[in-house]
Amino acid sequence: MPRPKKYRKVKCSPSAYYFKPRAISLSSLEEIVLESDELESLRLADFLALSHEKSAEEMKISRATFGRIVEKARCKVVDAILNGKAIKISDELPQLLRNKTTECDECKSCSKKKTGNKDGECINCKKLNSRSKK
Repeated sequence: MPRPKKYRKVKCSPSAYYFKPRAISLSSLEEIVLESDELESLRLADFLALSHEKSAEEMKISRATFGRIVEKARCKVVDAILNGKAIKISDELPQLLRNKTTECDECKSCSKKKTGNKDGECINCKKLNSRSKK
């Protein structure tokens, strides 16, 4: 039985959770899932240019674990770019967004509620039959 996954401190909150090549339909694309800890490792190592040691301290993990996470994340991103794959950031939305997300019965989309919308109104199809996603 594998060891339980250690808690990793993630501060990254991207403005988009999905990226795909332009002019290619989503149904014909292969998808790569970038986990939230992998995105955080890319943010710390590449965007903020911190050392692996400092980045590992930020995430509250060992330097070796950080190295494995960032290597895996870079491999996924390069694979998506070179082979024209879509990148989905994590299967799970952060807790802050999870409470603001709805799933519409009509169009099956998940959208954040915006201020000004009636409670339960889908942003995409404007139907009032959306329900909270769990």
